[in-house]
Amino acid sequence: MHEAAPVNPWVALAYLVAGVCFILALRGLSSPATSRRGNRLGMIGMGIAVLTTIFTHLPVRPDGIGRTVLELETATLLEILAAIGIGAVIGLTTAKRIAMTAMPQLVAAFHSLVGLAAVLVGIAAYLNPGAFGISSLVVPMIGQPFQVINPVSKVEMGLGVAIGAITFSGSVIAFLKLNGNMGGKPILLPGRHAINLGVLAAILLFVAIFAHGQAAWPFWTILVLSFAIGFLLIIPIGGADMPVVVSMLNSYSGWAAAAMGFTLGNSAMIITGALVGSSGAILSYIMCRAMNRSFISVIAGGFGATDSGGGGAAAVDRPWKRGSAEDAAFLMQQAEQVIIVPGYGMAVAQAQHALREMGDKLKEHGVRVKYAIHPVAGRMPGHMNVLLAEANVPYDDVFELEDINSEFAQTDVAFVIGANDVTNPAAKTDKTSPIYGMPVLDVEKAKTVLFIKRSMGGVGYAGVDNEVFYRDNTMMLLADAKKMVEEIVKAMD
Repeated sequence: MHEAAPVNPWVALAYLVAGVCFILALRGLSSPATSRRGNRLGMIGMGIAVLTTIFTHLPVRPDGIGRTVLELETATLLEILAAIGIGAVIGLTTAKRIAMTAMPQLVAAFHSLVGLAAVLVGIAAYLNPGAFGISSLVVPMIGQPFQVINPVSKVEMGLGVAIGAITFSGSVIAFLKLNGNMGGKPILLPGRHAINLGVLAAILLFVAIFAHGQAAWPFWTILVLSFAIGFLLIIPIGGADMPVVVSMLNSYSGWAAAAMGFTLGNSAMIITGALVGSSGAILSYIMCRAMNRSFISVIAGGFGATDSGGGGAAAVDRPWKRGSAEDAAFLMQQAEQVIIVPGYGMAVAQAQHALREMGDKLKEHGVRVKYAIHPVAGRMPGHMNVLLAEANVPYDDVFELEDINSEFAQTDVAFVIGANDVTNPAAKTDKTSPIYGMPVLDVEKAKTVLFIKRSMGGVGYAGVDNEVFYRDNTMMLLADAKKMVEEIVKAMD
């Protein structure tokens, strides 16, 4: 009989401390003002968890006088240190080189690695269950003893592998779409909902079959079907809905880690996975509510995708007004209140520092400056908040959609910098639009709208034109966002 070794009370305490650090880290990350502290607590918790895990895998031997001493073979130590070193080098290099505009696809890529790790742990546990303490030995008449995996462990293993594989393949598709290797337009398969539900039902059926017996074919079938459903779930999702997809995959990666934590008997993994899974699910639900979408439709796939609609529409050839940096500077300096609406265009141009400088200049002229953040502005949740925090924009000046939307009607200037879809009135008026029903920032209600855009020929990530461009109170500022803001700052001197 293979039984798991009794848990050292100091090990349990260390994992508990790590879990508390993770909880406090999440609490800290809930606000930009405390996010740095939250990150530090998360790193401390992970450091404790890693060191404790290494300690629990140190073999012991008797010293001949009734005591035990720790013993670690040199080869094993080198393998552990090599794995940690390789991961550390990859992490540090990536963190230093990655641009803020590429952060969403980086997050998607990291999610895929979490899913793949869960799959590999599940495969290792299936191939050698005795090493994980999840089996009992049955001595056959002829041959080597057969390891029978505990029924509960088989269920945990099957679900963990399934969720991990879905996370991996789904995150790969999300990365390709966010990185521009695949088009943002939804790829709609005939009968996709029936196919997805059928494959998910088949996965659950094979998990039950695997739990009842221990044949290899249901285990590997679960793995193949789960990889397939990950692709099928994300391919039909349009580019405009990618922020919710990133959040959803984050939740999946957490549940995969938690399932593998049960297989490994690792309480730190269970706690961490549950925290990530639940927080990601809650965030996805909040974002769906903010976009007037159904949370169930996200899980079923095809979120935001319709067989008809404005996706891929070209810009409309209509009269519009063009302004200059001097015009924008004059209008904003004469205003009582300016609301700045940042979007992905600001991120691409890395204009957040110039934007903060512009805001400081306006405050020197007695203008109230506020920043309006849409829940799905950019390519991932909190994308704009991170960029503004990087530029040291005061946290008290940043407002979410529901807190500031009513102020546009009393605002002199709405300064929109690269935020197309989240300011598009079509979400309120055009039932054929792929963004219909999504709450948007009511910038068109301001007395004047200054809209920075590279050119009039392009459309937003959702593939639809913005009616605000052609309104009488809108002045288009066509240029690179950073260059235009810098010119506006110079014009204010």
